[in-house]
Amino acid sequence: MSKYLLVDIGSTYTKLTAVDLEKEDIIATSKHYTTVETDVRIGYNNALDDLYKKIGRIKFEKIYACSSAAGGLKMAAIGLVQELTVEAAKRVCLNAGGKVDLVFANKLMQREVSKIKEAKIDIILLAGGTDGGNSDCVIHNATMLGEALIKIPVIYAGNKAVQDEIKEIFEKYKINGYICDNVMPRLNELNIDSSRDVIRKIFLENIVEAKGISKLSTEIDGLLLPTPHAVLNALELLSLGHGEEEGFGDLVSVDIGGATTDVYSFSKGLPTNLNTVMRGLEEPYSKRTVEGDLGMRYSAGGILSSLSVKDLDKFHDMGIKIEEEIEKRNTNTSMLPSSEYDLMIENLLGKICADVAMSRHVGTLHSVYTPLGMLYYQEGKDLSNVSKVIGTGGVIVHSNNPSFILEGVLVNQDKPMELRPKNVEYYIDSDYILSAMGLLSKDHPKIALKIMKKRMKRI
Repeated sequence: MSKYLLVDIGSTYTKLTAVDLEKEDIIATSKHYTTVETDVRIGYNNALDDLYKKIGRIKFEKIYACSSAAGGLKMAAIGLVQELTVEAAKRVCLNAGGKVDLVFANKLMQREVSKIKEAKIDIILLAGGTDGGNSDCVIHNATMLGEALIKIPVIYAGNKAVQDEIKEIFEKYKINGYICDNVMPRLNELNIDSSRDVIRKIFLENIVEAKGISKLSTEIDGLLLPTPHAVLNALELLSLGHGEEEGFGDLVSVDIGGATTDVYSFSKGLPTNLNTVMRGLEEPYSKRTVEGDLGMRYSAGGILSSLSVKDLDKFHDMGIKIEEEIEKRNTNTSMLPSSEYDLMIENLLGKICADVAMSRHVGTLHSVYTPLGMLYYQEGKDLSNVSKVIGTGGVIVHSNNPSFILEGVLVNQDKPMELRPKNVEYYIDSDYILSAMGLLSKDHPKIALKIMKKRMKRI
């Protein structure tokens, strides 16, 4: 019987998922603390020993892995206009599985270049100008990076008309540079495929080596993707289906971790109201956003920053010292809830993460009065008709009331112009299989889809 082993080398845990292709199901899972500070093979082999105790020492046809260890894929996005090419560059980074740590608009200044060098960025995505449009800005920025002797990979994905000049700058300053298609070839038109493929190539060729994960190369058949990209692939498959095997249709997924909250949406997101027209940058069907200031432990301080005075008063009226609770989690990142009260606080904080992250992800309406009556501009995706919400991450999976947390993504009377889902079914990735199924989908998308449909737990 043919079996695959799927490995997710995370910042905290290395997770293993064994799949039987004939049974079209998972046969065992295991995990161990990731030993990225010493040798990732130690954590991997310990997890593998645990797996063998459950299923015996079997031979796997393929062993594929993804990774977000050592901080994941840290990227800087540079563009011309904040709302256009910078936003386009950010979306490419996020959809490729990266975390956008730095964002710069217009011409770089020396202190901004210094920030890039100090931040230990993995990849710089340099964009700017539609094809045939502005050229001065990208040439200036490429030169600034060259003069600073930037050693990390730089992807140029701006104005096609100056690709030759950019290539000359890369060669002059010995920049590890890559040229690909413009992320915004025409105004408000998004083009992410070329850049995303190059980011994956760099991840495999350079970053895996730099973070020591390549030590596993002799024991596995391939490190394929950053973990968030694998999750995106899995959820896209679950949404669209494969061949005659139907998917879930339009869906939203929220992943609440200790350091970030990721939101994924799979929908065209076009206006559902006849009096509404689109405005702004084109939205991809598959969209990912990452909130690095929203998390249950390392980024718990960001939850406090997101609360209004009214919100704080509400907690105080309930007898909850929310500032103390957040501080407790921020300073004790290994804390586990040990009482019903702790669980209640976890649920409340998780719901805030889901709510705030959804506000930053979802589209909004803007009203305008005209001689013909009230009209609306829509910026971003209309997710009001999405019918399924999938939750993952420790606070959701281990919650005694996960639906309460997931309600944070729904229509909110305090935010009436946000185009959030209205009536949904809730599912939980209780076995943490999304990254594994993203890897499996490379060779066996139909089986990966069937397993997800079987294993997603409806609540």
